[in-house]
Amino acid sequence: MGRIFCVAGKSGAGKDTFYRAVLQKYAGALTPVVPCTTRPMREGEVNGENYFFVTEAELKRLEDEGKVIEKRVYNTVQGPWTYFTPAFEPEEGKDYILITTLEGIRSFLRVFGDKVRPILLTLPDGQRLHRCLAREDAQKSPDYAELCRRYLADERDFSPENLRSIPNLQTLDTSATVEETVSAWERIYKEG
Repeated sequence: MGRIFCVAGKSGAGKDTFYRAVLQKYAGALTPVVPCTTRPMREGEVNGENYFFVTEAELKRLEDEGKVIEKRVYNTVQGPWTYFTPAFEPEEGKDYILITTLEGIRSFLRVFGDKVRPILLTLPDGQRLHRCLAREDAQKSPDYAELCRRYLADERDFSPENLRSIPNLQTLDTSATVEETVSAWERIYKEG
């Protein structure tokens, strides 16, 4: 069908869990688009699966070659971290899925137009904060200041005005089970 499903959501909304579940259920039917980052790898992450972990020099080379679809820089408590999606040429009739931001969705819409299917994962703020805290607690060196920075940044990034700027944005509530959320997504997937 040639669609690109761009999944976004605030920190702790369940993007990674949803993404893994959809890819597992639709193995072979969906192709993951793996973004890149200059940030340090978290415990449990796998290079080339969660992200491609790259250096600033590698990012600059790709930018100089015009091979970056979208890029965003976060001024974290540990310094600037860059996330970006390298350019790729979608194969005709093949569906893709990736995790990105609202700004990333806008960039994909500019590059790929009506092939893009924007999806927003939502979860009540209290539940999100608990998830983020549990994830940070599991790290060898928890960075609670960065957790707080991300939480507050999400409030600005996912403002009602910014959400309204994304055409045809579909919303999925992740407070249900993973299976129920994937079932809700399947309706979007089958719509075409």
